[in-house]
Amino acid sequence: MADPSPFGVRVSSGTLRAGEGVVLPHAWTEEGVLAGPATNGAQVLHLAVALCVLNDTYREARRLDVPVLGVAVTADGGFDDVWTSTGIGYDIALDTTAPSETVQLLLEVVDEVAEIPRALRAGADVRRVLT
Repeated sequence: MADPSPFGVRVSSGTLRAGEGVVLPHAWTEEGVLAGPATNGAQVLHLAVALCVLNDTYREARRLDVPVLGVAVTADGGFDDVWTSTGIGYDIALDTTAPSETVQLLLEVVDEVAEIPRALRAGADVRRVLT
């Protein structure tokens, strides 16, 4: 992925855990996930995508019996003049001893099943609720 925009984020765990950010508890790793930055809503939106992809990488790797030593996911996107998203892209770095064909299969499965990217692809009705 190219240099991140001001809205770009990174989540990382295991052997690929590096950088600055907040540490989030994580079911798949004892030391948690390092996530950041998270200083505005656009970054938090992108973090939702990145964290979901990271979590699902661990989940699907376990299901497919793929050893995972570390995962890093970057996510970034832009907005037009009226703050309509122009799209979100993500990239996964994986530290594993698995062969490249197995890694490719894992990444394809994750792209199909990751819930937050799927929800965003389908569109979401967001509205203020009066209480």
